[in-house]
Amino acid sequence: MKTIFMTGKGGVGKSTLSSAVAWQLAESGKRVLAVSFDPAHNLGDIFHEELSHKKKRFKKTNLYLQETNLEKSAEEYIEANMSILNEVYNYLSVFNMDDYFNILKYSPGVEEYAALTALQRILTEEEKNFDYIIFDTPPTGLTLRILALPRITVAWIERLIKIRQQILEKRYTIHKITGKYSEKGTKLAYTEDEDRVMVKLWEMRRRYQSVQDALEGEHNRICVVFNPDYLSLKESERLLQGIHELKLPIETVFHNKLNETRSQVASGVEREILSRYPNLKIERVPEIDHTEPTCYVMDKNIIASFL
Repeated sequence: MKTIFMTGKGGVGKSTLSSAVAWQLAESGKRVLAVSFDPAHNLGDIFHEELSHKKKRFKKTNLYLQETNLEKSAEEYIEANMSILNEVYNYLSVFNMDDYFNILKYSPGVEEYAALTALQRILTEEEKNFDYIIFDTPPTGLTLRILALPRITVAWIERLIKIRQQILEKRYTIHKITGKYSEKGTKLAYTEDEDRVMVKLWEMRRRYQSVQDALEGEHNRICVVFNPDYLSLKESERLLQGIHELKLPIETVFHNKLNETRSQVASGVEREILSRYPNLKIERVPEIDHTEPTCYVMDKNIIASFL
């Protein structure tokens, strides 16, 4: 399975190009899932379909569509973490922790982790169902935070694993000194496979590492979409720099909404991008009529580099 992430400044045409790429791949005979992660979903509007958190087949084609509900994902993320804490630390129930968790959905970072959890679930569950998954991403800032989270999370989990290993080691040492607990006492875990916290930490590391491996792997492509104007250029440069720092694969950028009146500015924008990233392939896409009901259908072949 291959993945393609369409990224860029808000309004540059990520959703339209994501739809066009998904449509052309499906028309070529590939099994395709197009997923919108942008809170301002346009995927359903483009295909004139009522979409939801679950995938939906587009007519009788090889194309399936899905609009990820980040608010719903956040609720699922918080609920899952509440159940884990309540299970592992059931003594916390006396403190009525539910009141604290109810306001977690407003906490900074929850939306990003919810998106990461949804991304991991899609990659895992749909790996054998599709040849391609196309992700229509949020604007630059949120996208970069989501793409950075797997590596950051794995690093933190590895640190927590080391701390937990030290706790288990000290717990076992104290147990050997003081003797066995009475049958009426609490039976504590001393090995990693018996400790529920450690088991969960290893499971979380495996899940997030799988996302990081997928993002860095040879079957993933991140494509930046920009327009022939200098505001779009500057944000695209920040995005390209962020992707480069995250060591994620990027080969193609889409210069979207080109027309004759913008040709001079377009050439200047391209020169500036290539001066910084000379190995990038720039794919020019002409401006199309977005009032047409099938704006995802275009004459230009834009999938050659993905096949």
